[in-house]
Formats: sequence, C-alpha cells, structure tokens
Amino acid sequence: MLSTDFTRLVGCTIPLQQAGMGGFTRPDLTAAVSEAGAFGMVGGASNLTPAMLDQRLDEVRTLTSKPFGVNFIVSAVHRPRLDLECVRLAGRTARVVEFFYGEPDTTLVGLVHAAGALACWQVGSRVEAIAAVNAGCDLVVAQGIEAGGHVRGRIGTLALLEQVLAEVRVPVLVAGGVGTGRTMAAALAAGAAGVRVGTRFVAAAESDAHTDYKQALIEAEAEDTVYTDVFGVNWPDAPHRVLRSCVEAAQSFEGDVVGEAVLPSTGQRSPLVRFGATVPTRSTTGAISAARPNSVMAMPCRSAGKASSSTP
Repeated sequence: MLSTDFTRLVGCTIPLQQAGMGGFTRPDLTAAVSEAGAFGMVGGASNLTPAMLDQRLDEVRTLTSKPFGVNFIVSAVHRPRLDLECVRLAGRTARVVEFFYGEPDTTLVGLVHAAGALACWQVGSRVEAIAAVNAGCDLVVAQGIEAGGHVRGRIGTLALLEQVLAEVRVPVLVAGGVGTGRTMAAALAAGAAGVRVGTRFVAAAESDAHTDYKQALIEAEAEDTVYTDVFGVNWPDAPHRVLRSCVEAAQSFEGDVVGEAVLPSTGQRSPLVRFGATVPTRSTTGAISAARPNSVMAMPCRSAGKASSSTP
C-alpha cells in the first residue's frame, strides 16, 4: 500500500490510475485494475448511449466492489454527441468522472458533483490545470508530451508537473512515459499524488487491443514512437503519439480503407479509413499495422499479462 492524497480521496490502495483508452478498455480490464488495488477506468463513454453505458457499468460492478471511474472525451469532435444523461449516470455509479481534450467546463463538473461523484480533468498545461480547479474539479491529471494516444501536453511530464503543483491545491496525477516502478517512484518523489498508465494495460490479457498490436507494443523501444498529427481524418488538430511503424504502414498502404471494425455504439461493422483515429481491437480485420494505435507511450512495453500482475 502507498497512501497519497489520491488514494485517500478515491479509495484505492495503489496511487495508479488506468487510462480510459476507449477502444481497448473492456469491463474486465477496469475491474481487474481496481481489484489489484489501483484505480480502473471505463473508457469510451462519450460514444455510448445511456442504456449502453448502464450495461457496461453493471458489468464492471459484477466484477468488482472496488472504486472505479468513467472517462469522457469532450473534444470539439466528441462534445456534440455527448449525452449529458451519460454524465449523470456515470456520476451516480462511479467514484470519479473524468474529462479530457476540451476546455474545463463548470456545467459538466456541476453535473458530476450533483450526481455524487468526484470530478477530474486531464490537462496539458498550467493554465488548463488552473481552469480545471476553478471549474470545481477535485483532482487533475497532468499529461506530458511523452504520453501515448492523443496528447494534450506540449512539454515534458515532470516539467508540467512542477508547473501545475505550483498553482493548484488538489491532488495531481501525472501521465506520459510512466511504465515502470522506477518512473512511478520518480513521479511520486517529484510531488505527484499518483500516476496514470495506459500502454502497459493495452498489453494486458484483459485489454481489447488486437493481438498483433499488443505484440508490436511488447517488441517496441522508446525510440519507435513518433509524435504526429497524421491520423487526423476523423479527429483533426489533435496530436498523438503512435508507433512509427504504423505511420509508415499507413503511408505506404494503397487505398482509402484499411479494414473493418465493430462500432461500440451500434454493434455493426464499419470501414476503417486510412489515417483515421479508430484503434485496432480484437474485432478489427484488415491491415492492422496501418490502423492507428491509440495508446503508445515513449517507453517500451516489454511485458504483458494479467492486469493484476502487470502494474509497475
């Protein structure tokens, strides 16, 4: 057990939060992380109807009685289709409701608090962290440029942490490049109340990531990632960190459709466009290496296994 302001606030025993990772996070991954003592997250809630989210939350609750959270993406692309009833539902069920990739919003934070949950915002700058606290957030996640998937931060993780800690008085977690016990210890020593980990959990047995993609992660070195905006067809102006090999595969692919995947909102198969932001899951078919991976950090992911045994 490692007691910090984060663990005491949310009720977990390890100061580690699983990243939302909507395309990869199944209920059993969320539950496995929480059961291991860390803080599991339900991702992809922005793309779900209230009925679908309710079912997913029920599945998590059948697998664990430990606290967990729900993540919503509120970018300019996602916000128009966000059902506010999903936010209320998440607040009535989860310990934490978290938002990412949009300006901190007092209305959303107010809905979370009214439903009885803690509100969190993942930020990429000192200014955004201050705005999140002013909007009423109970904790923030500072995401550095080393992070995988869509990246809000523009400077290094520890440099951003230093800036945020100087300005806010709520628990601050760090995200970006945290994939080992040493990096977790370094973040805690630097003043973080906890860490947020994504890529290590993508490779876990409970993750819904495609097996070929999991293997690519396990074999990757830190220098095999690239910070780019190339996969921006259906989510423009949103930089991301991905495997360089995926960029090269997409650039050399002939044609506009690289494969098919099942849409979580409808259950129907849908084409994956080249340079699109959709991630390769177990249901994806086609040129997996040319599909955009959602979570690749600037750290190698050298081991995989059950979530309960792969926390740093």
